[in-house]
Amino acid sequence: MPGHPKSSHAYLAIDQGTTSSRAILFNQHFEILFTAQQEFPQYYPDNGWVEQDPEELWQSVLNVTTQALQAAKEQQLEVKHLGITNQRETILVWHRQTGKPVYNAIVWQDRRTSAYCRALSKHEASVQQKTGLKLDPYFSASKVRWILDNVEGAAEQAANNQLLFGTVDTFLIWKLTQGLVHATDVTNASRTSLFNIKTLEWDEALLALFDIPRTMLPEVKDCAADFGKTAAGLLPLELSISGVAGDQQAAMIGQGCVTPGSVKATYGTGCFALVNTGTNSDINHTGLLTTIAYTLNGVTHYAVEGSIFVAGAAVQWLRDGLGLIEKAADSEAIASQVSDNHGLVVVPAFTGLGAPHWAPDARGAIFGITRATTANDIVRATLESICFQTHDLLSAMSSGGISPTVLKVDGGMVANEWFCQYLADTLDAPVVRPQIMETTALGAALLAAFQAGDITGLTALATANPCQREFAADTPDSLREKHLAKWQKAVKATLLMAE
Repeated sequence: MPGHPKSSHAYLAIDQGTTSSRAILFNQHFEILFTAQQEFPQYYPDNGWVEQDPEELWQSVLNVTTQALQAAKEQQLEVKHLGITNQRETILVWHRQTGKPVYNAIVWQDRRTSAYCRALSKHEASVQQKTGLKLDPYFSASKVRWILDNVEGAAEQAANNQLLFGTVDTFLIWKLTQGLVHATDVTNASRTSLFNIKTLEWDEALLALFDIPRTMLPEVKDCAADFGKTAAGLLPLELSISGVAGDQQAAMIGQGCVTPGSVKATYGTGCFALVNTGTNSDINHTGLLTTIAYTLNGVTHYAVEGSIFVAGAAVQWLRDGLGLIEKAADSEAIASQVSDNHGLVVVPAFTGLGAPHWAPDARGAIFGITRATTANDIVRATLESICFQTHDLLSAMSSGGISPTVLKVDGGMVANEWFCQYLADTLDAPVVRPQIMETTALGAALLAAFQAGDITGLTALATANPCQREFAADTPDSLREKHLAKWQKAVKATLLMAE
């Protein structure tokens, strides 16, 4: 139109997380232009069970995506490409014809298949050799098996090619394309316990072990690839789905961790630390996982990963469970006011202990309580526990022959400056916080731009998100070692109770 200002170029990222869905618009310089967010409920039908309603999850994504695209129209932004990043390991099973899920989404935190996984323990070495993963209820395969075993008619329908399985990205792609595309990317596939990370294919022996029909599984693509177009009329604009990665791998890309040895930790509901090991796919045996970091232009990079099941969720517990804080941000001021931990140690094993312990039946504990213990002491000790768990992860990485020297951090918790400083002190290493904190969504947007041809090569990915602040270690070795020794004793006692 004559005289009409030329529209600017933008990318849309859908960041589908454990407790909320977000849609974020990035300009061509990958600066955030607009964010829409919607929380949705979690359901806990039994001890250790965590579920989500698939329709509530989908509607939250549809709502925020529509809001973001309406904002793009108002700002006269040209948006052609969409990237998706998602909570990993969470699974859905739905009818091929109707699209109706047969059961709620079973969330990555869910522990209902602990006994089933223990019954398969003699196969753990072979599962780990192919997938890089432990035989643990955290991963997807045992959750799918549970649905087939426990939902009436599901096993028979699956055997008759009537059901589809997917991680959250797959479900969203299927919904966005209105059933035309049933696909996932290598990073999400690598978290199912069904995908061979060396051959980059669904593994027939693993499918047989978990007794899951091959016909249920999606096609697996590179992280930057053509995942189809959004259905006409579904959204204010039609978009090409051009990039997909699980949330932790997307955060790696958003942090620029695309060179071997670079490491990032994301502090969301849980904490996940990943170190890039390049094209080396050696299976890690130090209590950590080997996983696919990304595949771009047909070249696969791997990562060693450690998982802390409870990080930000521990702060939510302080707020919602105990009522010790009114809002999560209060924890920073409270921790700053407490001069010492007064011998208190919190082990937040609410849904088991992750790497390097892998104790799904462990439960949370507080040690060292006296009559002098205050609510503020518990708040500080809870924040400390997440730093101590990170130390355990990086120690395991170092014992596996990788020695991370700088930790790049992101996620909601790292807005807390006290936490970042205590983390640097606990690790005795610099902690770097990036300019763009939404690294997960940024990673999805960068993948979409990569597929669009607007980014070429890993160098551009490495420099897309510069440092905003670096926290340097500033505590005596003797004090750090004293705190870590007390933490290790508390973990041992927690594991003993789990037996």
